[in-house]
Amino acid sequence: MDILSLEVGQEIGSRTFSFTRDSLVKYAGASGDFNPIHYRDDFAKSVGLDGVLAHGMLTMGAAAQVAVDWIGDSGRVIDYGVRFTKPVFVPADSAAEVIVTGKIGAIDLENKTVRIDLSAICLDVAVLGKAQAVVKF
Repeated sequence: MDILSLEVGQEIGSRTFSFTRDSLVKYAGASGDFNPIHYRDDFAKSVGLDGVLAHGMLTMGAAAQVAVDWIGDSGRVIDYGVRFTKPVFVPADSAAEVIVTGKIGAIDLENKTVRIDLSAICLDVAVLGKAQAVVKF
């Protein structure tokens, strides 16, 4: 892939991520984040939430994967950031589906970098805002 063949607005890929209560438990074990809002409905509701929600960092990491899949090497992602806009609620008996799409937002020929703008949608609602990854060519 040649940076000169890319265009701003070009879609680089899309992927659907399924988060279940099991995946939340596994992520909690890997991350050490055992906050009960990620696995107990009663606790989540007691603090004003509609139910159990996915870890923000799990959602953020999943979204970055679209850029990594496109560039082919996670070491080429030199900057990444998001704003958390809405939680991803995970039902007890099914999965929450998050659809992530990446598009080229900017091309810097001098520095040989490309900014990837990522959208993350769950139930027709953006769950991440200003999700952007910068990759090095």
